[in-house]
Amino acid sequence: MDTTKLGWLSILRLGLVQAALGSIVVLTTSTLNRVMVVELALPAVLPGALVTLHHAMQMLRPRMGYGSDLGRRYTPWIVGGMAALAAGGTGAAWATTLIGRHVALGTALAAACFALIGCGVSACGTSLLVLMAKRVAEERRAAAATAVWMTMIAGFAVTATVAGKLLDPFSPARLVAVAGGVSGVALLVSIAAIWGVEGRAAPAAAPPAAGGEGRPAFRAALAQVWSEPDARRFTLFVFISMLAYSAQDLILEPFAGSVFAFTPGESTKLSGVQHGGVFAGMLLVALATSLLKGRPAASLKGWVVGGCVASGVAMAGLALAGVRGAPWPLRENVFLLGVANGVFSIAAIGSMMTLAGQGRGSREGVRMGLWGAAQAIAFGAGGFAGTMFVDFAKWLLGPSGGAYAFVFALEAVGFFVAHWLALGTTFSQPAEAIGLDAASPAE
Repeated sequence: MDTTKLGWLSILRLGLVQAALGSIVVLTTSTLNRVMVVELALPAVLPGALVTLHHAMQMLRPRMGYGSDLGRRYTPWIVGGMAALAAGGTGAAWATTLIGRHVALGTALAAACFALIGCGVSACGTSLLVLMAKRVAEERRAAAATAVWMTMIAGFAVTATVAGKLLDPFSPARLVAVAGGVSGVALLVSIAAIWGVEGRAAPAAAPPAAGGEGRPAFRAALAQVWSEPDARRFTLFVFISMLAYSAQDLILEPFAGSVFAFTPGESTKLSGVQHGGVFAGMLLVALATSLLKGRPAASLKGWVVGGCVASGVAMAGLALAGVRGAPWPLRENVFLLGVANGVFSIAAIGSMMTLAGQGRGSREGVRMGLWGAAQAIAFGAGGFAGTMFVDFAKWLLGPSGGAYAFVFALEAVGFFVAHWLALGTTFSQPAEAIGLDAASPAE
């Protein structure tokens, strides 16, 4: 693989791949969810189980990363993963329409398609991050992560807007056509965006010398990575921080309605306030580290630790809101939570790029896959855990704001534990600035 560092145009091209990936995922996890529950009057547990299956399949990420490490090429894994994702997205839409006529057959097909979606996300997403880790310069990683993730979120918005218009008036045939169209366009955009970015293939590796290590089996490679203290600690950090991050997803709007008497429209706007804060936090990391380049205050580790602490404080504020009720400035608290979440999450992605190359060589894919799997499991379990603990707290404390306060307090503790884990992780260049430098190599 060519070792030339990527310029901003190439980084934005990788962002288009991430946007294409997200456009299919958001259609299958949001639109199909609504169709199953509303138009087909199916139990909400069915789409919930299918989305959980999609997250569970991402436990394959370390294996996918291992495969890309062996091949020493990431473009085939990215394109192949997108092809599987596109096939799964189209098939999932067709399976959804089939459920209305043949429940058992449609459900079985939907399960197979959501499993394929999980495999596609694992192959494409893991290899894309490893490629960024290898080819994005150290001083650009947080800014590059911000650019890629904002491109992905823009892809969400474009997909939701265009697909929403094309789906009306709704019909099963229209649903399949829209899903197939989105999947097909996403695959073509990905191929065009990734074409030529990786560069030349690396020379074939020489056979290992007698007594050398050679190429260990996947289990041995995974065990080697897990034996590295920083890789193991960072895996726990990713899992705990993302569990705390996602546990409020399904309870924040009900909390606003139950305790603060927000209308459905007001609670939906509250989610918009939170996402606006996440945007602001991501930009803060990219811009501030650019201005502070070369100073200790620009430490990537500092942004990870500070973002976790700020997230814990904001969560503690929501716990107090559950106790105090309406006088509490809920919108401001939620916006600050979004900013803190944006800061720590984008700094954590930059950390993945830095830490992926630490430790034993040729294990970048396994490390990135391990952290991606930890994130996926945490996201899959977080929303369910949040609702489960709220129900438990209501049974224990009664239907009051105290039940939500209990869960928010647990999330605050999770962020403080994550901050402690991040403090104990050794970064390769802890004082290195991660910013938007002006210089850019030729594309």
